[in-house]
Amino acid sequence: MKQADRRLAALRVLPLIDLTDLDKNSSPLAVAALSAKAITPYGPTAAICIWPHFVETAKSLLHGTGVRIAAAVNFPDGGTDIDGVLADTEKAIADGADEIDLVLPCRDFVENGVIISRQMIKSVRKLCGRNNRLKVIIEAGELGNDALIEAASEVALEEGAHFIKTSSGKAGINATPQAARIILETIREFRRGAGIKPAGGIHTLEDARYYLDLADEIMGEGWITPETFRFGASGLLDDVLAALGGNGRSAAPSVGH
Repeated sequence: MKQADRRLAALRVLPLIDLTDLDKNSSPLAVAALSAKAITPYGPTAAICIWPHFVETAKSLLHGTGVRIAAAVNFPDGGTDIDGVLADTEKAIADGADEIDLVLPCRDFVENGVIISRQMIKSVRKLCGRNNRLKVIIEAGELGNDALIEAASEVALEEGAHFIKTSSGKAGINATPQAARIILETIREFRRGAGIKPAGGIHTLEDARYYLDLADEIMGEGWITPETFRFGASGLLDDVLAALGGNGRSAAPSVGH
């Protein structure tokens, strides 16, 4: 990609990035560092995604910046403890979270069907109300086949999810072009106002542009905004800033790896 093209791509990608710190050893200091990173000389990222118990810390640091705070619940294992998930969600929202990233109970979904998954999504969506977005992480790599990815996407949309996120970034297989295509086609058919969040394995502007081009192809140019498209890709910010600072590096796409 030519440097001028990289710069244009970087300007498009920057406001779509969700920076993430979901390390099990995360700390208030780490969340403060992530919050600072979200405010760049070229504008803010879309959001930061953190553990629910750090939302209050992030809110005090990011108030008025335009950076949304997303709290990850049922993360990363995707269990079936609905009460625990609701308690985490309720606390996160009370502390100021703007968005909830919910991991689908994908093993139960595969083994036992949609009942628990549907109930969990519906219950979390109810807590989100009108003011908080819900992203459902379907863990596409764990679902393992196209029919299950489509079915999980449909259930999430039927229960009111605002976004479908491909993966937690903690699985063996994360975002792939094929999974993104299925999710986008399902959104196109069910509810065009919903969004997609590819996550995991997206490190360069070349990687990112592949997913943007795919969304443009399926949904039409002009569909992509921070309300409909996010990247769960903290490492992507480095390449974005390099391109905007004039020191962008050329890199081969690594999507799907």
